[in-house]
Amino acid sequence: MPPLLLLLTILPTLIFATRIPQIQGVHPSLLSKYKPEGTAWNCLDGTKSISWAAVNDDYCDCPDGSDEPGTSACPNNTFYCTNAGHIGATIPSSRVNDGLCEPSCCDGSDEPAGVCENTCGIIGEIYRKEQDTLRKLRRTGSKIRSTYIAFAQKEKKRLEAEVKISQKEIATLEKEVARCQDLVDRTEAISAEVLEHKKTSPLFASLITHHNALKSLQREHKKHLEREKQLSDILDTLRRGYNPNYQDMAVLEAVRGWEYLADLPHVGEAEREEGSDEEEEATIPANDAKQELEEGEWTKLQLENELDGLLNVDHVSLLMEHDTFVDSTASTSSLHDIKAYLPDFSVPQFKFLRDTLASWLNVIGIARFRGSSGAAIATTEVTKARQKLDDSKRSLDHAQKQLEKVQEDLNDLFELAGYGAQGEWKKLHNTCLTKDAGDYVYEVCLFEEAKQIPNHGGSTFSLGRFTSWNPSPDVAEGSAEYYSKQIYSHGTKCWNGPERSVQLYLTCGTENALLTVTELEKCEYLFTGTSPALCLPPLEEDKESGRDEL
Repeated sequence: MPPLLLLLTILPTLIFATRIPQIQGVHPSLLSKYKPEGTAWNCLDGTKSISWAAVNDDYCDCPDGSDEPGTSACPNNTFYCTNAGHIGATIPSSRVNDGLCEPSCCDGSDEPAGVCENTCGIIGEIYRKEQDTLRKLRRTGSKIRSTYIAFAQKEKKRLEAEVKISQKEIATLEKEVARCQDLVDRTEAISAEVLEHKKTSPLFASLITHHNALKSLQREHKKHLEREKQLSDILDTLRRGYNPNYQDMAVLEAVRGWEYLADLPHVGEAEREEGSDEEEEATIPANDAKQELEEGEWTKLQLENELDGLLNVDHVSLLMEHDTFVDSTASTSSLHDIKAYLPDFSVPQFKFLRDTLASWLNVIGIARFRGSSGAAIATTEVTKARQKLDDSKRSLDHAQKQLEKVQEDLNDLFELAGYGAQGEWKKLHNTCLTKDAGDYVYEVCLFEEAKQIPNHGGSTFSLGRFTSWNPSPDVAEGSAEYYSKQIYSHGTKCWNGPERSVQLYLTCGTENALLTVTELEKCEYLFTGTSPALCLPPLEEDKESGRDEL
């Protein structure tokens, strides 16, 4: 190659090398590593030592490309724009010296001098004004947020106090249950022989037989209800989907018969073609219309709701109560009533002595008393003891369930996946946000349910119930981004479509408000809104952002 041509080939490179400083494109965190040791410099990966003059000479010498932070010579490298007056930015080195002005590099340092205008002063000023507005918004919103956190702390103290009260109440009730159980055990020991004798009576045997028969009827009744439900679903599907143009008389007769039996209106051609987004409401069949019942007969509602209670009756207690009732109504001649001959002040002592004697004579088998004798006395005492035991057990069970609920509420108060690490979302539970969109009002009650409510009549549809915060695997649980999105799913199924669902995106704001409603796909909605619960204090958020303003 002629010397002149060779000189013309290498001259641009020489000029370029003398024009770009060695620290051009270096991130501030790495500036300390871009210092020569004499005339030499070590690649950042430590694999090679090169001349300091070879740094940013538009030729890739280091295997890691660290010698070319300001050029595009090395692939997969990055270039740092200083952007004095604004915020520094990092871009791929492939965009350096490509003739295009990168918006991220407002100082134009990614291109040769004079190619791109330095707009960092203007952009920085606009950015600072926007940030100042956002800081003021966050400052106001964070004050409201602090009241939410204070509410959560008060709620915590209240729940902790309830836990202590419940624990004391449970300890007292447990002692009462133990006392009542001991009383029942002792009372039943006395009356066991009498009780066993009464259980052999025809009345008790008949009660058990009727109980078992009723239980069997209930089981079969439930089976028939389930089969009826399945058949009605099949016929409903046939009714909505059959084509009368085929003139299939068997299908038509089946549909007409079902419509008559279930008291349903005829489905016309226009209704099938147009379709409907509203689900048909359950219709009471004509055969289930009100019928006159004989005295004492149960209604359908009673059979569904009260039969279990009837089957859970304690027949032994019932038998004892029956004996007590019979004894109380039995007529006794005053001639044989010793109490009639005693002065009033001695009647209580007489009753006590009589009952005690009757009870012990019955236990040791000397005599079996009837009527108002020891058997009835023992039976009555057992019934009373059992009633006290049952009452105390119910009270204990209720107190234990209340304690479990309070402890669950307390545990959920500061759950990351619930109300946040500081409980800042607790106060907003069931706070309802609405947006009027003309034909519909859209409502979302936080942590509960989203709805579509018609303005001009019609059915209200569930758009889903709260399922979770931001479920993206790339989002850290408990972060600001995590709490910026709520998912509501499993709403009312669309006509020939999916179940309705909502994605609610929230940002910092001084009000809890719903701003926009968009239907992204069929029956899949996007809501946007604001909440003070997302307003972190300005300094705290600036630290999280990790971006330094220059």
